[in-house]
Amino acid sequence: MKVVIIGGVAGGATAAARLRRLDENAEIIILERSGYVSYANCGLPYYIGGEITDREALTLQTPESFFRRFRIDVHTRQEAVRIDRKEKRVLVHNLADGTEYTESYDKLILSPGARPLIPDISGTDAPGVFHLRTVEDTFRIYDYIAQKQPKSAAVIGGGFIGLEMAENLKSRGLDVTLLQRSGQVMPPLDADMASIVHNYMRAKGIDLRLRASVTGISASEGSLNVRLAESDPVSAELVILAVGVVPENHLAKEAGLALGMKGAIRTNSHMQTDDPDIYAVGDAVEVIHFVSGEHAVISLAGPANKQGRVAADHICGVPRHFKGSQGSSVLKLFDMTIASTGLNEKSIRAAGMDFDSVIIGSASHAAYYPEAASMTIKVLFEKGTGKILGAQIIGFGGVDKRIDVLAVAIRSGMTAWDLTELDLAYAPPYSSAKDPVNMAGYVMENLLEGRVKQVHWQALETLPENAVVLDVRTPEEYAMGHLDCTLHIPVDELRERMGEIPAGRPVYLHCQSGLRSYLACRILSQKGFDCYNIAGGYAFYDNLVRGASPDPEGTGPCGMKIK
Repeated sequence: MKVVIIGGVAGGATAAARLRRLDENAEIIILERSGYVSYANCGLPYYIGGEITDREALTLQTPESFFRRFRIDVHTRQEAVRIDRKEKRVLVHNLADGTEYTESYDKLILSPGARPLIPDISGTDAPGVFHLRTVEDTFRIYDYIAQKQPKSAAVIGGGFIGLEMAENLKSRGLDVTLLQRSGQVMPPLDADMASIVHNYMRAKGIDLRLRASVTGISASEGSLNVRLAESDPVSAELVILAVGVVPENHLAKEAGLALGMKGAIRTNSHMQTDDPDIYAVGDAVEVIHFVSGEHAVISLAGPANKQGRVAADHICGVPRHFKGSQGSSVLKLFDMTIASTGLNEKSIRAAGMDFDSVIIGSASHAAYYPEAASMTIKVLFEKGTGKILGAQIIGFGGVDKRIDVLAVAIRSGMTAWDLTELDLAYAPPYSSAKDPVNMAGYVMENLLEGRVKQVHWQALETLPENAVVLDVRTPEEYAMGHLDCTLHIPVDELRERMGEIPAGRPVYLHCQSGLRSYLACRILSQKGFDCYNIAGGYAFYDNLVRGASPDPEGTGPCGMKIK
């Protein structure tokens, strides 16, 4: 059996290695158009920023190492230009000498990845304007900075690459402006969670401009002018285009293979295209979202590796299935960690699900143990069933650990009640006896079982005219900042001062994080009051509405710092 793989990196390289482990006699050939077959794609921004200093560290495998260990023939700088499905041949252009030749196959795996989306504006090819996708792109940017010593940079786009480049260019000492066309960075996040990221970026010295529509780029007196539709141009000496990627589909399209959303290659669960001898994996393929069941394009290394393994297994007679992706991701931004898994509000609404969410503030470990760090957790769940649909966490410690637990919970079909029963490891340096994931489950459980009603901060704009907004924090907290037109009664004084609350009117309560206001809701509701807990507490409101930068230091369960 002869298997030709077009493209290396994650999916293609994984498929090749798995094929060899399953079949020692197969002839396996990788055709890679770049000079690198397997490299740390996600580590490229950190080389530019100086976190990774060794160029060779970016290369996971070389053609020589692949052959030594797996006896796989890797041909770099070889671009597949056409697939002849009838004759089962690939026309290949040798980029080194300009010649062309054909490569026959019994099975073909397409792993072409995705290409950077270049906006349809003038000046994207000007000197000093770059995009980042390959190792070669990385070295071009790095060398340009070393040679030209730019003092300023404009990053166009606020997704993963945009934020990572903004951080790393800032770490290199450049003044950085990030231009985002929509109203938020990081599309996997909901707008309320993204606001925390916005405030932090600005506090770290990034000039973040939202709803900034770029209309063109032009050179002027040694610098680049990035023209905006809404305001004056931004001047910078370096411009990074990071507006997203699109599936690299031209081979599949010209071969007549079925395409799906965004032009991605459509496959079945074995990663087969509609040609049974051609498979496709990685950023170029359409997948099924594990939670919604809808078609999706999810460009992440984890799913690409899994798909490569599934394709190799099926070629070798193992009936493996790829069951879909849920988009679990994590991002470092200076000292902050941003993570998400499953669906966000926009995608849940698109899927027609009835849902709610909880927002809790928590410490990464026991707040009395030194160096506890703060995090904000949002979990989205289906009303009625309590099934976990998605989660987003932003914080300064313990974020990756919790998002992985929630990712497993989603994959396992767990509900809010299941989260309360998870038996998670505890010691003060690592967690709390009631882990933040357990706590999120408890909050959802109380909502689902009717022990408390809640609203989100956005609902304050449409509260009934006779509503009472009650702040149950301490006098010291209240003095540090509070809402206008609120009634203030600390929770510990509530039973004695209940008469100060106007009877017969709905009461909307908040504290710093949501715990004490929940306690107050339980007290008042059992005395006949119509009560609603405001999700997230005043700390979340401070980020969402008032633009406060998040505090990295962890707090206790009540939202107060341990002294």
